[in-house]
Amino acid sequence: MSYPQVKFYQTGTFTVGNRLLNENNQTIQSQRDRTNSLNSGHRACQGCGEALGARYAVDAAMRAANKNLVAVNATGCLEVFSSPYPESAWQIPWMHSLFGNAPAVASGVAAAMRAKGKKETKVIAQGGDGATVDIGFGCLSGMFERNDDVLYICYDNEAYMNTGVQRSGSTPARAWTNTTQAVGPEPGNPVGVGKNLPAIAMAHGIPYVATSSVADLHDLEAKVTKAMDIRGARYIHIHVPCPLGWKSDPALTIKVARMAVESGLFPLFEAEHGAVVDRTPIRRKVSVERYLELQGRFKHLFGDPPDTTGIAAIQAIADANIQQYGLREQEQERGT
Repeated sequence: MSYPQVKFYQTGTFTVGNRLLNENNQTIQSQRDRTNSLNSGHRACQGCGEALGARYAVDAAMRAANKNLVAVNATGCLEVFSSPYPESAWQIPWMHSLFGNAPAVASGVAAAMRAKGKKETKVIAQGGDGATVDIGFGCLSGMFERNDDVLYICYDNEAYMNTGVQRSGSTPARAWTNTTQAVGPEPGNPVGVGKNLPAIAMAHGIPYVATSSVADLHDLEAKVTKAMDIRGARYIHIHVPCPLGWKSDPALTIKVARMAVESGLFPLFEAEHGAVVDRTPIRRKVSVERYLELQGRFKHLFGDPPDTTGIAAIQAIADANIQQYGLREQEQERGT
């Protein structure tokens, strides 16, 4: 993994546990000189995973770029809650693009910086799963195919939350959305549909692809920092729970994100030039049932009687991820 896990201590802020760590091992957010690129005063929902993920990711990118960074942002939750006219929570050169062309705009910005001789200026593009997996998919594939010098960050909250919780190509199996209602013999989003964007990015053979989660902010910062030191197209897919669309307790955002990782539904890994080079093993595997029951969007699976077939189908997806990425291999080596 990019960052060795720190056990027993909460290390995300100025808490006692964080101060016990060497300064070099503390999160960038815990440093007094952090840039606060996404500042306070935005209008994100309580417990918003995307706001948390963006704050950590962009500040890490700013530090890695020596504060010489331009961000291009697709339409979506992140853009809407951070820049309601005439206000902005961004303290960084920041551009709002259309829903589907952020990768193309970012590629143009990178080309412009090269033409102006500003090779030290780095460019990132940001979007939710709707802008990334669906509407901007063609532009993103083009950016990958050309190997443009841009880091694209997807904040995946698994639906179109900004426009009313509609299904996206990243919505998980059996999840309720306003366009995948919990009705019929197989309620919720159908099993076996959608896109695996990290795998598609890997298929382009680009220099760097990684998945991350707000459940492990050290890992998130480390992967962004590593990506910023690489030239060419890079892609980071960050899992960001949405209490509104997931119908989960805003106070449990980190717990929900952690259970997605520990169940195997959201594997954490890194890939270079199309091959997986590292992954984060699961220390304590939990059943998908424990993850699903925290979210109202899966409430229909726990009726009387419970939908054991639907739960089993989701568990099979998690088990396949664990097998594919070797997420339990360290424990197997220890004989557990």
